[in-house]
Amino acid sequence: MGTSLTALLLGFVMVAAGEEEEENDPCVYENLPYEDTGLCKGLDVFYPEVGNVACMFIPDCNNFRHKITYWMEPIVKFPRALEGATYTLMMVDPDAPSRSEPTKRYWRHWLVTDIKFTCLSLSPPAAYKPPSPPANSGFHRYQLLVYLQERNEVLSLLPSESKSRGSWNMESFLNRFHLREPEASTQFMTQNSHDSPMIQAFRGDVRYFKDKPK
Repeated sequence: MGTSLTALLLGFVMVAAGEEEEENDPCVYENLPYEDTGLCKGLDVFYPEVGNVACMFIPDCNNFRHKITYWMEPIVKFPRALEGATYTLMMVDPDAPSRSEPTKRYWRHWLVTDIKFTCLSLSPPAAYKPPSPPANSGFHRYQLLVYLQERNEVLSLLPSESKSRGSWNMESFLNRFHLREPEASTQFMTQNSHDSPMIQAFRGDVRYFKDKPK
């Protein structure tokens, strides 16, 4: 299963997406509430038009919550990547099918292994699948985590894991390949574009941006 070699860059990267502000931008860019910021450690995630969504709600404007369901894989920026090291990236939804009843946790949206600092070779066991939260299921967290691979370790999904993205035993995968604490991580949140546009449940701790976050 293929993926663009430019889609994921570990190291210092130049990212153009979302850096030019539009006049009279109607969007409100909101950080996640404090209790959902524990994973926000050293990783940036750039989608077209909206820019860096790390530790943010996907804005309820410009049809972004619909567009993210068909955009290609994001650009991931990890400035602290070590030259010569090999990494694994995963993107999961712990709130499938809903945060209140996550019976399909973890839903595996993306798994990329053998990522080098130079990004010359990617070997993804699981191609990217965009966020697509079901209607009336509330906000979902989409978590991206980068792990340092042990040398000479060949990572792969079991046949049973490849059959379904849902209910993935992520802990078992991590233990099987001796992947310890993530080197970097972040998450963003979005909901089905047909659901209520109000972020009511999180108003107390949300911070507002006048401009797009960089």
